[in-house]
Amino acid sequence: MDEMHGLELISFKIINHVGAARDKFIEAIAAAKKNDFPLAEKLLKEGEAQFIIGHRAHTELIQQDVRSESVVMSLLLTHAQDQLMSAEAFKIIASELIDVYKRINNV
Repeated sequence: MDEMHGLELISFKIINHVGAARDKFIEAIAAAKKNDFPLAEKLLKEGEAQFIIGHRAHTELIQQDVRSESVVMSLLLTHAQDQLMSAEAFKIIASELIDVYKRINNV
């Protein structure tokens, strides 16, 4: 496996897992909107588990760079990092919105 192929695989791993996480966070918001708080919490946890996998893959690249091993920036890796940041933002927003829906419904 050449360097770029490995980098592409890690990029796709990040995109796959943080994309799944973001979907779970969005589903959690929808569940809270319907007052299904147990489902909302379950979806948040599922999203967090996916996010952690994607974040660990990203951390691999950071550690590689720290070891002075070449990490070539590409549009694909840039997209992966963008997806990671987007998922993290949705995680925060989902958590806050679920709390707001709980307060509105005195839960």
